[in-house]
Order: sequence, then structure tokens, then C-alpha cells
Amino acid sequence: MALEMFKMVTLQEDIPEYKLRRGDVATIVEHHLTSDEDGYSLEEFNAIGETIAVVTVAESQIQLPFLQISSSHQLTG
Repeated sequence: MALEMFKMVTLQEDIPEYKLRRGDVATIVEHHLTSDEDGYSLEEFNAIGETIAVVTVAESQIQLPFLQISSSHQLTG
């Protein structure tokens, strides 16, 4: 299943050669079709928006982040 371009994802494992850790958030910038498992190029940014790294990973190495809000809680603003 192809994930949408420019979606934010979280890493499911460390990528030590780029000093990236499981749970880091990155942005999908390219989708790669393969016969085994699709892959994605991800861009990792620092807190001020500068690119830290661009890496290619297998789909199994990432997941979409999610926010679970209990139906008993309301967001107020």
C-alpha cells in the first residue's frame, strides 16, 4: 500500500549511520516500487526546519503516527 507523499511517519528502528532513532519523525519525499517490499525516501528535519538527513527505508521500517483521543475527552480551545 503506497503511503501519501509528504505525510509524516515515525521510524520503527534506529538508523545509526544517520544518528536517527526509533520514534523519530520524518517526511515521505519519494515512493519506491520493488518486487519485494515498497520503500520510501524520507527527509528528516531539525527543530528549525533544516534537513538533517535524507534516507531510503523499507515500508516495514516506518509507520504513520497516530493520536488516540478517548471519546470521553473533548478538546477545548
